[in-house]
Amino acid sequence: MSGLAERLADAEYAAAWRLVRGLPPGLAFGAFRLGADLVARRGGPGARQLRANLARVVPDASPTELDALVRDGLRSYARYWCEAFRLPAMDPVAVHDHVDPLVTGAAPLFEALDAGRGVVIALPHSGNWDVGGVWLVEELRRRGREPAFTTVVQRLRPESLYRRFVAYREALGFEVVAVEDNAAGSHRALTRRLLAGGVVCLVADRDLTAAGVEVRFLGERALFPAGPARLAALTGSLLLPVCPRFTSDGWSMPLAGPVPVAGRAGVTAATQALADTFGLMIAESPADWHALQPIWTADRVPEPVPT
Repeated sequence: MSGLAERLADAEYAAAWRLVRGLPPGLAFGAFRLGADLVARRGGPGARQLRANLARVVPDASPTELDALVRDGLRSYARYWCEAFRLPAMDPVAVHDHVDPLVTGAAPLFEALDAGRGVVIALPHSGNWDVGGVWLVEELRRRGREPAFTTVVQRLRPESLYRRFVAYREALGFEVVAVEDNAAGSHRALTRRLLAGGVVCLVADRDLTAAGVEVRFLGERALFPAGPARLAALTGSLLLPVCPRFTSDGWSMPLAGPVPVAGRAGVTAATQALADTFGLMIAESPADWHALQPIWTADRVPEPVPT
């Protein structure tokens, strides 16, 4: 991306955070939904990749059903962004109370924390994961615990845009570290939180380093990050999968059962168990999985071989 394009992207995001939160909800969400439908009709690279990904999740879908699923998936992704631009101005208590009260599987999370054990929450790019963080911060506050938890962000360019995203999530109550800044430093921040009996949240359905663990995900080869299982093994923390979803007037944050991690030697098996769990949970609400990038090895363009 050129310097001019980076500055334009930063200006666009800055304008969105200023303007979208001030619009009436119906107008804001309607505009984003209209944009999603336009993207679906145009069928650009992102929409085509989403279609290819969803075809693995729902292999029996007809072409017409897949068209509708792609449209709904883009609407879900647009809703995520509209909410992201509005979330800093929303009341966190009201957000918490609009999360489906039937947050399934949450008992092991708080049992571990009450016992002084750290928890690694692993989640796919689904629903609104930032709302999940707001829910967790408020839930911990209500239970008399330190509300902050730690998560990582990908380094973005330009630096000003990256700082906007860091400030956005810090304003929601998250501790944010950039994994690309200093691998040792970010690792220490995550392990420190877990060894203190806190929570680390990591998006874990796509490896960005090309050094992940090879898994079978919905029947095909893919690379998943080893970080969640490795941190759990290193610190003795609980590893919990969660798959955020949208509801008609709020959000749902179902948690699956804990994934066992048999020490450092069990990292590969635990990562495969995460992939299996994500596959089942995504299939329950495929339109809320925001997978507009290649996930499976077969879809990745190989790096050119140097001559």
